[in-house]
Amino acid sequence: MTAAALTARRAGPLKGRVRAPGDKSISHRALILGALASGVTEVEGLLEGEDVKRTAAAMAAFGAGVERLSPSEAGGGRWRVEGRGGFAEPVDVIDCGNAGTGVRLIMGAAAGFALAATFTGDSSLRGRPMNRVLKPLGEMGATWIARANGRLPLTLRGGGLKRIAYRLPEPSAQVKSAVLLAGLAGQAGAEVFEPEPTRDHTERMFRAFGAQVEVSQEGAGRRIVLPAGQTLTASRVFVPGDPSSAAFPLVAALITSGSEVTVQGVLMNPLRAGLFETLKEMGADLSETNVREMSGEIVADVTARHSELRGVEVPPERAPSMIDEYPILAIAAAFAQGRTTMRGIGEMRVKESDRIALMVRGLAACGVEVEEGPEHMAVTGATSVRGGARVTTHGDHRIAMSHLVMGLATDEPVSVDEPGMIATSFPGFLKIMQGLNGDIREDASAGVR
Repeated sequence: MTAAALTARRAGPLKGRVRAPGDKSISHRALILGALASGVTEVEGLLEGEDVKRTAAAMAAFGAGVERLSPSEAGGGRWRVEGRGGFAEPVDVIDCGNAGTGVRLIMGAAAGFALAATFTGDSSLRGRPMNRVLKPLGEMGATWIARANGRLPLTLRGGGLKRIAYRLPEPSAQVKSAVLLAGLAGQAGAEVFEPEPTRDHTERMFRAFGAQVEVSQEGAGRRIVLPAGQTLTASRVFVPGDPSSAAFPLVAALITSGSEVTVQGVLMNPLRAGLFETLKEMGADLSETNVREMSGEIVADVTARHSELRGVEVPPERAPSMIDEYPILAIAAAFAQGRTTMRGIGEMRVKESDRIALMVRGLAACGVEVEEGPEHMAVTGATSVRGGARVTTHGDHRIAMSHLVMGLATDEPVSVDEPGMIATSFPGFLKIMQGLNGDIREDASAGVR
């Protein structure tokens, strides 16, 4: 997608059945664990967005054999990863592009081996602090040289790690996973306590690759124990549809009169289902059919029909299960009667952009009543939303897609700049939305406000 801007216009009901691209979190982990394992891992339905391709290239740089076999019948691609049972020192810099999840997980795995590796990324990734993941890796024995606040470019030196019991200061699946990967790769094991449950794809996938992981509930949180001295054995992985990507056509159907859209093969992991739970509380007509288990994860086909939504208070403890979905939830809230308040979402400010600030500016420019605080955002909706703005995205794919969904239901068109970044997570977004009768196109005259 090379357009300088995209514009979305209201064009009638959205109808159809589509398949969401493979889950990005699981795709990153499948490649990394496949590279750490001994033997050949086959991955079906891998997300072929730019972020995941960067992780695939990184695994090849660390010595794994990585090959795309063919397109997958389930969407995405069929990939083969020949793991050597560990990482070799790369001969060149590891460029992770825009992949924040990728770089943090890869640094965790690399810390377990006696090697030095230099990581960099695009301008957005180089601006994001890595201290949250570097702190526990440092406690385990890894060292590094980096810019202020642990920003990339960064050279990490691993090996000789010791086991730690680490309490996450705030919920973060990335930090948890980095510690567990370091403990596995370095043979020391690790223990992590999370105050609130976060997505558990790493723990599930460790088991699929033959590792033992002990998880126990402690109050509102969970303790994860990875025993020392374990190795991984190659496996076969099916990557379900990403709920974060499925959210865009589903919310578009909810806010566009007369619409009915089904997204097939969506991941329904309870620790990723916060958006669906919240939308149902808002009165959304959402239903799941063909529920099944694949590669240790629950998968279903999800149907959304146009609904009269109402504002709700989203509890802060739900944030870890939907942190990437708050931008599209804010769009749903703009069309709901009453006020929707989202609390405990401060992590949104250190994603690919300050997503709270960008959503507030975009919504306000489209005539929506919205307010923000350090850790919250509140949207007061209406049945009719003006639109008519060109939204600055700062290259953030979720900001771009969210506002394009909004433009399908506003009175006036909505445009976004820098749409090329959409390919990092949802390379088929434009084709899928157009196939559902969504009017999204390149427009040289985009943005009238």
